[in-house]
Amino acid sequence: MILKTDCKHFPGDKPCHQNKVYGTICTDCSEYSPIKFKIIIVKFDAIGDVLRTTSILHSIKNKYPNSYIIWLTKKNASEIFINNNLVDEVLFSDNNETIARLQTERFNLLIHPDASPVSAAYASLIKAEIKLGFILDEKGKVVTANSEAEEWFEMGAFDQMKKANSKSYQKIIHEIAGLNFENGEIIVKLTENEKAFRDKFRIDNNLDKYKTIIGLNTGAGSRWQLKQWRLEGFIEVISELQKNPNIQILLYGGSEEIERNQKLKDLFPSIIDTGSENNLRQFFALVDLSDIFITGDTMGLHAATALKKHVIAFFGPTSSHEIEDYGRVIKIQPELDCLVCYKPRCDFKPNCMEMISSEVILQEINKLI
Repeated sequence: MILKTDCKHFPGDKPCHQNKVYGTICTDCSEYSPIKFKIIIVKFDAIGDVLRTTSILHSIKNKYPNSYIIWLTKKNASEIFINNNLVDEVLFSDNNETIARLQTERFNLLIHPDASPVSAAYASLIKAEIKLGFILDEKGKVVTANSEAEEWFEMGAFDQMKKANSKSYQKIIHEIAGLNFENGEIIVKLTENEKAFRDKFRIDNNLDKYKTIIGLNTGAGSRWQLKQWRLEGFIEVISELQKNPNIQILLYGGSEEIERNQKLKDLFPSIIDTGSENNLRQFFALVDLSDIFITGDTMGLHAATALKKHVIAFFGPTSSHEIEDYGRVIKIQPELDCLVCYKPRCDFKPNCMEMISSEVILQEINKLI
């Protein structure tokens, strides 16, 4: 048989790209690449967490340069992996065919950095020579697969340890995966079509006339009330920034920010709303327009970081230490003992977000411009 079924390009049920385009067959194909070391990464929710977990990919390729990498996630995270050439294949847990495939295949290495019982069940099901991170035991309880995962496991179980932590998420998951952390970057690589979408928005809104574009990511989703900065703070910042004719302001948000961004637009007609109906990749492309991106601890923070923007991020209930700054992220938080509470709601008056002043934000903006 002339077929080389161990090649990473071989799809099984149809011609591969080389055969379809060039008529090449396996015996004379220069692109033959046998799969010798298979890695599966299991990481589901949330989309922002999936995005920032892509920071381990460069380190994986440094340690295992000839590896074939499969990422198991949910379909809602599929767009994260567009144009990411470090992931060979993406499988979805919410696809009925995935379970049958995972019960058949064998992997050299499994990395599962999340103590979620749902994804840990998949990590236990998958056959792998080495498992790093978290799995389920026979009683259905999450347990660590290696000692390096114990610290992160305990942080999830004890608020005191979470609050005391000083390591970034990136450093922690590198340790769990047995990788050297060398400032592995979050990966967002825009396609040519996405760049064209970005550039059209720039031209249509005459953004080239401004020296500095400042993006305001005004929301934080419905789960975390205090990841979201107060509306009055944004109003105060916009009022001051609009005094500078060299600055333009872009508003970012999704469906939950429509009303909030409309209020800001009504107060300041000259600012530009990037829209609330953009898909994830369009959102990435529009974030790339900003020179400075101001946000809470959200998926937008990770996207702007991946796109190498200057970021000013404010924190209250979640840990600022877990955010890798890459020398580009400025972290703002008030002086309060109750920070890093991870509570979705708060009865304290004033609360942590109310104590972040617009003056502090403006000072950091002025340093950057």
